[in-house]
Amino acid sequence: MAGRGGRACGQVGQREPPEGQGAGRRRWQPAAHPEQHEAAAAPCSSAWPAAAWAAPSAPPDPRQRRPGREAAAPTGWRLRRRPAMEAPAGGLLRRLRGRRLRCGGGLPKRQWRLLAAGLTCCAALALYAASSLQDLRLLRRSRDEDEEPLRILLWWEPFGRDRPLGDCRLRYNISACSLSTNRSRQQEAHAVLFHHRDLILHGAGQLPPARPPGQRWVWMNFESPSHSPALQGLAGLFNWTMSYRVDSDVFVPYGYLQPRQAPVPLALPTKTKLVAWVISNWNEEHARVRYFRQLKKYLPIDIYGAQGLELKNDSVVKTVSEYKFYLAFENSQHPDYITEKLWRNAFKSRTVPVVLGPPRSNYELFIPSDSFIHVDDFASPVQLAVYLKFLDKNKNRYRRYFAWRKRFDVRVTSFWDEHCCRVCEAIRAAGDQRKTIQNLANWFES
Repeated sequence: MAGRGGRACGQVGQREPPEGQGAGRRRWQPAAHPEQHEAAAAPCSSAWPAAAWAAPSAPPDPRQRRPGREAAAPTGWRLRRRPAMEAPAGGLLRRLRGRRLRCGGGLPKRQWRLLAAGLTCCAALALYAASSLQDLRLLRRSRDEDEEPLRILLWWEPFGRDRPLGDCRLRYNISACSLSTNRSRQQEAHAVLFHHRDLILHGAGQLPPARPPGQRWVWMNFESPSHSPALQGLAGLFNWTMSYRVDSDVFVPYGYLQPRQAPVPLALPTKTKLVAWVISNWNEEHARVRYFRQLKKYLPIDIYGAQGLELKNDSVVKTVSEYKFYLAFENSQHPDYITEKLWRNAFKSRTVPVVLGPPRSNYELFIPSDSFIHVDDFASPVQLAVYLKFLDKNKNRYRRYFAWRKRFDVRVTSFWDEHCCRVCEAIRAAGDQRKTIQNLANWFES
């Protein structure tokens, strides 16, 4: 079926049991006329490029490794028990006890020697590893001392909130990166960051009088173009950009997936409720509110926030974790605009997100295709409601939306320290490359 994004959904090879069919021993049989019972079809999707933006050097899939054979533990000889009515002679028992003591508690002497040699080797390897780790730390510390630190100046505290800036090396393993809000050091800064909301609030008249040669003026914004006013008046001011967009000079998404060193067992969380939605900015003109109005006709939805219930202990994650599905509806639809509604509200709550935002193909640049449900996969809200009810009754199908968690862990970007620290990485990667953004509005609104 075609969604509102124009994608064609594939046909399901095997029909699913109708809603309400019990999970008993008897196998469900299709009806004599299949056209009378429309099967619930899973959404179609394209292949996912393995979170290339989050982990460009992701290790090979650990599932492809063949497990090694484990050596069987040595076993010593055992005394054959006599019948219960027989008692061994005292001298024989003493000789047998002496033999067991001479054999070292059931193990032959050779095996004891091998065990001692193995423990010695393990101890030597542990000492070598500790020494190598210490050498690596000393080498890194020496390199950090020799490397010229990059100085990053934050011109305005985002949204006027005064907060201490973090240590880039300790928190994000980014060395030689110094963060500051002291404007008197503007001339010596390698980059100056300007948050768009505060720039509009204070006006361009509070910008520095001049930009020294080679200094980056970074326009920083994490709102969508629909909620970023006065872009037209910023042409020619900035030579770098930082945003959630992939084509920014400093790309910092709202979240990302980190490959695990080894797959972990899949534990399906216990869910007692069906669908939740947390919304603070209610606007009847938004596409998400219009879609919700239609969906609620066919599906019970619990709303939290300004228009609904109170959050449990004022925690989104704790509240949403009780639900099977979460409506991760963005306030506007733009390329790469995928916010905390997906990363924190849904993924951190270990629930399945139902997304409304950019097209499915855009989501699949960052997350697996089987980790979410897109409203565009269905021709209408009623068909989406039917599919969610179907998953509610079929645990195995619902479980598929958690399979990716065995291989990836969810990371939510930390505002605002991580953004400032990532500037140092981008500057070192760019080198002496210089540019000027002549028309910021045309780029960001495209």
